[in-house]
Amino acid sequence: MTSFVEVTHDGHVGTLTINRPDKLNALSQEVLSDLSSAIEALAANDGVWAAVLTGTGKAFVAGADIAAMKDMTEGEGLEFGALGHRVFAAIENLRCPVIAAVNGFALGGGCELALACDFIYASSKAKFGQPEVNLGIIPGFGGTQRLPRRVGSAAARELIYTGKMINAAEALRLGLANAVFEPDDLLAAAMKTAAEIASKGPLAVAAAKRLIRDGVDLPLPEANRLEQAAFGEAFGTEDQREGMGAFLEKRAPAFKGA
Repeated sequence: MTSFVEVTHDGHVGTLTINRPDKLNALSQEVLSDLSSAIEALAANDGVWAAVLTGTGKAFVAGADIAAMKDMTEGEGLEFGALGHRVFAAIENLRCPVIAAVNGFALGGGCELALACDFIYASSKAKFGQPEVNLGIIPGFGGTQRLPRRVGSAAARELIYTGKMINAAEALRLGLANAVFEPDDLLAAAMKTAAEIASKGPLAVAAAKRLIRDGVDLPLPEANRLEQAAFGEAFGTEDQREGMGAFLEKRAPAFKGA
């Protein structure tokens, strides 16, 4: 059986491509299961220090599979939502940063998938939205929680309550997207940034990701204590000695992730 998620590697950069273009990469139970397996493989690979997530065709992910959801019972809906939450949390919990390269439609579950990544690069043709209220449901894969944290409560309320779709320029204005590129330049730009991240100390980047994720909703003194502990721990690594030694010797560091 062919997987709906293709995984490739280029040096220390991994790429995950959702490949269900005939359904605009819609998130069925099978697609989510394949994505879960791909993320598990990425987590187990210590040689991947940054990753890019994208889709094939004219969509990043157009949403969850409505045809598959139409006749779900309340219990089945609960299970499907739980699966999406587990998979998207696994992306957030990856050691390495993940860049969403949103090449087209990122609606509903697709927008939520992009939000689970560390940040978003968008094609100028990208479209974002949480249109679930048009279907009589709500965002079910974290949209009501991650979108306000990304763009602010008022903007998230407007997008979720109206179900409207916005273009890449508006996503950039709101802070949903970090940058917008022409369609042919998007993946190369995301890969270039991923490669730049992967050239840094991987343990340091992983610690920074963990601290931002875990500390953002904590009281500042408590969050700062987490940073203080992680800062001290960095001085027990080979990467710290290599990075500082390379700086003083005016050469490029050769990090090992140890």
